[in-house]
Amino acid sequence: MGDLRARLGGHLHLLRAQARSQASYRVSFAIDLITNVSGTALDVTTVFVLFTVTESIGGFRLPESLVMVGFGLLAFNLADLTVGNIERIRQYVRTGLMDAVLIRPLGPLGQLLAMDLPLRKASRCVLAASVLVVALARADIDWTPARLLLAVATPIAGTVFFGSIFVGTASVAFWWIESGEFGSAFTYGGRDFTSYPITVYGGWFRAVFAYGLGFGFVAYQPALALFGRADPLGLPAWAGWAAPLVCVPAALAAGLVWRTGIRHYRSTGS
Repeated sequence: MGDLRARLGGHLHLLRAQARSQASYRVSFAIDLITNVSGTALDVTTVFVLFTVTESIGGFRLPESLVMVGFGLLAFNLADLTVGNIERIRQYVRTGLMDAVLIRPLGPLGQLLAMDLPLRKASRCVLAASVLVVALARADIDWTPARLLLAVATPIAGTVFFGSIFVGTASVAFWWIESGEFGSAFTYGGRDFTSYPITVYGGWFRAVFAYGLGFGFVAYQPALALFGRADPLGLPAWAGWAAPLVCVPAALAAGLVWRTGIRHYRSTGS
């Protein structure tokens, strides 16, 4: 217990140091906040633009689509805020900084996450949460205690899921340093995939991303359960409540890939 407390204290010290260093450059920090929120605002604006030329997308109206957009963006942005900077592991491996991380008396994953606390990304989370709350209020949902719990649990499960994708794909850098685009295909590609009803996709692409990789359970399936609608693709009603069952094995798989990568890491000799 004492060792765990010491490790947590070390990580908290790194996080506080990062927060102080970023807050000391106030103008730069403010510009970063505005720039980051613009990306999420553009994603939401795109949905509004699409609905200027059609009344529904994949069988869903604007308020229903915004619920899925809110679920997907909030989950992705929370994961990006907490573990997204793991993408920099390619630079750490290439420059030899990973060697220094491994000899410190703290967990390597926690150190890497605390080395660049992206407070600027918090603005994206605030905007995404605002979009989700407004969309849930405007959508025609027959609220029950169970559906209220689902509305709260879905972004949490989605955050764990996207966080697992971040860690799992970034860990590939232990074997393949130039794996950036490979990881982005699943992280940012997965974010865009979950922003729309999966009925707009088809063939093998939908089968792989929605069901093979589990992205269909981040927003689409929970939204169907909230709306009380049957899945036009044929999945049973319980699938709308299966997000925790998908995020847990995803987290376990990401942890396994991470630990395997650490064991097979070869020093740069720096």
